[in-house]
Amino acid sequence: MPSSKTKRFAAGFLFSLPIAIAAALPVLAADQSQRQAIISVIGEGRATMAPDMAVLNFSVVKQEKTAREALDGNNKAMSDVLGALKKAGIAERDLQTSGFSVQPQYRFPQGTDGQQLPPELIGYQVSNSLTVRVRDLSQLGPIIDQAVTLGVNQGGDIQFTNDKPESAMEEARKGAVADAMARAKTLAEAAGVKLGSVIEINESGPRPQPVPVMRAAMMKSGADAGVPIQGGESSYNISVNVTFAIAQ
Repeated sequence: MPSSKTKRFAAGFLFSLPIAIAAALPVLAADQSQRQAIISVIGEGRATMAPDMAVLNFSVVKQEKTAREALDGNNKAMSDVLGALKKAGIAERDLQTSGFSVQPQYRFPQGTDGQQLPPELIGYQVSNSLTVRVRDLSQLGPIIDQAVTLGVNQGGDIQFTNDKPESAMEEARKGAVADAMARAKTLAEAAGVKLGSVIEINESGPRPQPVPVMRAAMMKSGADAGVPIQGGESSYNISVNVTFAIAQ
């Protein structure tokens, strides 16, 4: 059975607990009232510029009865292609092997009863892939044409880009910030408040990559010789997150 001293302690504790809670409530209310009112927006910026470089990906694929024959044939064709590219002015730093494989090739016969028979090895396929940066776009069409003549028989993906896109990216950033400010002003006016100073600004996402924008004008090299090529434009898009204070 609890002693009289224990009863007095419990009663005192229960009596003081509401007082402690009541004392804490004004502090919490004060913290909430001091929380700064803000407006957060996302701004988008975009800038374009004509490409000055193309990244070309293609492969030489050879298939023969033996892996040795397929490799020898592939080596000969790729050596001819590399020699022609270097002769056309492509520097060593702009040539990179991007893939190499040797794969057995099978035939999957069926018996007279329609049952699947064991696969039969019919040869080997060797593939050698190359990535080429072409800095003189007037040579792009002739380079593709000659590469195919010398043995390229797969691939052909082209990405137009810029060696130094910093000026376009800077323009896109300025446009993104201006767009964010315009959005924030519209929100503030609609809400009947006054926009304050910038609290925080962040550029979102990784380094922007060029987005191809096709145009009708054909590059001169396409009309003169080689494969017809359209350069288009490179578009650089940037997003920023901006937080503004609401002026009190």
